[in-house]
This record gives sequence, C-alpha cells and structure tokens, in this order.
Amino acid sequence: MGATFLFLILCFLFLIFNPMPSTDPLHGKTLQAILEYLVKEMGWEEMGNHVRINCFTDNPSINSSLKFLRKTAWARKKVEELYLRMIEN
Repeated sequence: MGATFLFLILCFLFLIFNPMPSTDPLHGKTLQAILEYLVKEMGWEEMGNHVRINCFTDNPSINSSLKFLRKTAWARKKVEELYLRMIEN
C-alpha cells in the first residue's frame, strides 16, 4: 500500500507542476497585443468596418480602444473573434 500511495502522490505532483499547455490561441495574448496586431494588419478603418464601435472610427487610438473594450464585454468578444479569424488565414 505504501508504494501505491507514493505513486499516486508523485502523479498528483507531476500534474500540478507540469500542466498541459493551453490550446486556446488567445492564451497569453493581451488585449493590447491583439489590438496592435489588428491595427498593423488591417488598419483602423477596416477594423471599424468589421466591428462597428466609435473607438475604431472616431479619432481611434490604442488607449481609447483599450479603455472601451475592457469595460464592454460584447465588443471585446467581437474584437477577439476578429483576431482569431485573422490568425487562421
């Protein structure tokens, strides 16, 4: 019984300290990094065509967009979906 218990403890510790890598493409990506990528690849005008929010169309900036997107879950979700479509291509 002692060896089995020790084996289970070692397996448990292995799982804790060696988690499986995330398959989520958004894992580790900051909202700022996502916005910077989209601006570089598409530009503000095209982003505003895909996600209709004023911070993309009216005097756009990274800071104003970050402020809005951090408060507005539905808009952040649309931006994340746009990013995922862009990196798939």
